[in-house]
Amino acid sequence: MIQNEPGILYSNLSGKKALVLGGSGGIGKAIAGHLAASGAKLLVQGRNKKKLEECIRQFGANSSFIVAELQDGIASEELAEAARNCDILVLSYAPFLYSSLANTRPEDWYRLSLACLALPGVLATEAAKGMAKRGFGRILFFGGTRTDAIRGYKMNAVYAAAKTALAVLVKSLAMEFGEQGLACAMLCPGFVDTEYLDEETREKYRLLSPGQELISTDRLAALALRVISSDMELVNGSIINADKGLYSF
Repeated sequence: MIQNEPGILYSNLSGKKALVLGGSGGIGKAIAGHLAASGAKLLVQGRNKKKLEECIRQFGANSSFIVAELQDGIASEELAEAARNCDILVLSYAPFLYSSLANTRPEDWYRLSLACLALPGVLATEAAKGMAKRGFGRILFFGGTRTDAIRGYKMNAVYAAAKTALAVLVKSLAMEFGEQGLACAMLCPGFVDTEYLDEETREKYRLLSPGQELISTDRLAALALRVISSDMELVNGSIINADKGLYSF
């Protein structure tokens, strides 16, 4: 069973139903672990049943999983129903594409636009309607590195365009549902050390990071839980950089 990290205050999450997309690895898994430690009733989405079963063994008896493939950017009815019934929604799934625009295929545009923007948009909207009826809800989005504002990108423009557009959704949800108990925000991490990085990429990102140190998934998850479990209404609609002051790469 995952324990609370010393010094981290979790409040008002005991018994809350939390749905974590991309919760079987990387940032999503770390956040799911912190949610489980906070007493939330956890539902983790992933595509690998074996990995999900191992996660649930770590997270404890108050956890369950849903197997769903999200690469096509389409939410199943089962997943949409889970979103409608959750109190906390964490959207930590998004496929990445490292490519210049000249080498980007039309199918890449469609795939990433659906998976990185339309899918979280659909699930967040379904969740928001249910949360508004119940008078409480928390939604946490994840942007990409440096997608807090409109910028140009040499090698990941498609991904960054979709992630930057999420900011409009975050602010619109806050505007439409804020008075009905919903609060949402988006974290834009810097370079995070996950199992998905190969050694060459890990070293490249480390050298580009402030202090030449990657951000651990656990540290980012602890921040995410602070945002969710504290007075999130005060930062409703916020786009929050979590990149240690990264300014160029």
